[in-house]
Amino acid sequence: MARLPLPPELLAGSFTSRDAQAAGVSRKRTRRPDVYVPSRGVRVPAAATDGPAASLRAFSALDGESTITHHSGGRFWAMGLPGWLEEDWRIHVARERDSSKPRRRNVVGHRLTFLPGEVVVVNGVRVTSPARTWLDLAAVLTPDELVAAGDSIVVAHGPEFPVPRIALATLADLERMVAAHPGMRGVRTARAALPDIRVGSDSPQETKMRLILSRTGLGEPLLNHVIRDTWGRARVWPDAAYPEHRISLQYDGAHHADPGQLQLDIRRLAATEGLGWKEVRVFKEDLDGERPFVVEKVRAALGRHSAGERTLGAPNRVDSGPQVYVRAM
Repeated sequence: MARLPLPPELLAGSFTSRDAQAAGVSRKRTRRPDVYVPSRGVRVPAAATDGPAASLRAFSALDGESTITHHSGGRFWAMGLPGWLEEDWRIHVARERDSSKPRRRNVVGHRLTFLPGEVVVVNGVRVTSPARTWLDLAAVLTPDELVAAGDSIVVAHGPEFPVPRIALATLADLERMVAAHPGMRGVRTARAALPDIRVGSDSPQETKMRLILSRTGLGEPLLNHVIRDTWGRARVWPDAAYPEHRISLQYDGAHHADPGQLQLDIRRLAATEGLGWKEVRVFKEDLDGERPFVVEKVRAALGRHSAGERTLGAPNRVDSGPQVYVRAM
């Protein structure tokens, strides 16, 4: 006998047993092979195609106090998380400190104190705000990993960039969050990370590249720089740059192996060189090890040796106020 299809409202992502009952779906139907049961009272259709919000919705709907936190919140906000944390798919759920801790399969329960504005409801999901999520992650991330997560929250690019992007929070928001929780676990790591967070980095690898270079005599490259032609038109949007020396840095991730992206990269290189700039392509392997090769690549582009280096870039800490802008791929 063919199984009855689930109602459309239950196919978007996770749903609770109460949702199924309200939709007239029997408990037996929600235990068929096309429905996963990740935790008590939570169901996920095998055919669900929606993103993190849909997959987390049921976990925050378990009761009126359940809030998605930590790296589950980080996934919800599409923050730049380290690979080891991305592999942990347990769901982090918190209740207020005077309530009981959530205890169920595949759920990491917390009891936390939230100040006004630190919990928001987005697409039906109760989740910690981007700034509070970042501070909670400070308890488990290294300072550099927390810098990358912070970069992904404040990242913004101007309207002249090919695809506009608005920041999830400002650097000032992160600073206020740290100041509001002086005794919280991980707050020392958060304080250590704050001075290195910048506006304009689109991925953890771009952040890693910037941090490596900023800690050498080469100095910190500038983010959100636009290369223009003689008529002032925006032509190239490098991931980072040393404008004084007309050096463009482009981090090429795995997607740059796609034939279509390769053609875009070729045109980008031609445009960069045509404007009198030199492009340095950086790959993941160039950022690994105790002596990352990206440093030698940049030195070679500058025609310099390690001896007698002077700082090229100046720290470009951007108060992410109104300029909330995205970089082209």
